[in-house]
Amino acid sequence: MRIKQTLAAAAAALIALSAVTACDDKPEPGRGGATIPAGPATPAPQAGPPSAGSTADAQKYLRQHVSCENLATGGPDDVRLRSSTVKSVGGSVAGLGVCSDLRENGAIGIFLTPDMKKFQEAYHRQVMDRIAAGEGAYGLYSRVLVGKDFVAEPTSATTARALAKSGMRVLTCNPTFGVPEGRKKEKALAGSCVLSDFVHTADGPGDGSPEPGASQGGQQKPPANPALPSAGSLSELRKLIASSVDCKRFSTDPETVAIRSIDYEPFIDGDAAAWGVGERGLCGQPGGAQRAHGLVWLDKVDDMAALQSRAKAVQLKEIQENGGRPKATKSMLLLGGNVAIETNDPSSRFGLYQQQFFRLECRPGFTTPQGYRSEKAVVDGCVLTNYEPGGITP
Repeated sequence: MRIKQTLAAAAAALIALSAVTACDDKPEPGRGGATIPAGPATPAPQAGPPSAGSTADAQKYLRQHVSCENLATGGPDDVRLRSSTVKSVGGSVAGLGVCSDLRENGAIGIFLTPDMKKFQEAYHRQVMDRIAAGEGAYGLYSRVLVGKDFVAEPTSATTARALAKSGMRVLTCNPTFGVPEGRKKEKALAGSCVLSDFVHTADGPGDGSPEPGASQGGQQKPPANPALPSAGSLSELRKLIASSVDCKRFSTDPETVAIRSIDYEPFIDGDAAAWGVGERGLCGQPGGAQRAHGLVWLDKVDDMAALQSRAKAVQLKEIQENGGRPKATKSMLLLGGNVAIETNDPSSRFGLYQQQFFRLECRPGFTTPQGYRSEKAVVDGCVLTNYEPGGITP
């Protein structure tokens, strides 16, 4: 009897112990079976200057810290590199690419250099040559950020600051530049150059970011989207699009520009100034003794927000009235940074898309199809894209 009582007591103790163990085994948040979702990963600190074996590798690094989309390796003629100071450095650059900085409406040039000392020496010579030629401020507002074997040149000062914090260093070779006290300063590999984490701007460290190589005078309003082609005048725009648009005949006469044709209708209707357009011209044969032929309107845009807002309203009205299908004779509006082209000619539009002009797309729920490019629009609810519903045949 005593043996049975002893066994019963032992069994009860074992059951109680099992219950306690089961309670203790319940996983705590963040430990054992139940895990707390991790937040966004923070890039690990660089032990030294970042390295990249290709432009794609460089893009991968840059995207850890900034926006770097739509990478292209088409060469120095890419319009997004038009203001680059590095593309003219020469033989020390073994490969180049450019990506769109969608976050800051800019671009980032990427340059591979197997010999960083040779690159810095070549860049130093370029800066000193330009200073000797009378450009005393050349290279003072540098956006040239160097890693171990590649260089990044963003158009945005905000992007440059983010990269300077990432482990890259700003290369400045203008001898009048001084690194402010408290900022990181390192010896460069060439001449009077210096490496630092300080991004110098003409308006001070907290203000605007002029593009590299651009005028610092502040007289011209910067393009709404610096990554897209821009022009300082209609004359410059006419030259810029010469490979895509036949503009041998050209007029800025207001009466000629206002001409309408049964075969060619402009996109902009009414007072062009109300659309944000400052200058307007017309390419092609406006008619008269002969039927109008090849009419294309060129616009120098002073207020891109106004132009895109009106264009959005027109597109949404077309969607409501006829499913978004414009008349075949009506021109499409293709946009650059501070310019616009109105044309109903598919061949011209195909060429303009190749030159990085884009059309405004504001259809609700629109997503750019794979294989096509898109850029940020100024107005909410729209994107800029080289995609046309139904495709385009050159």
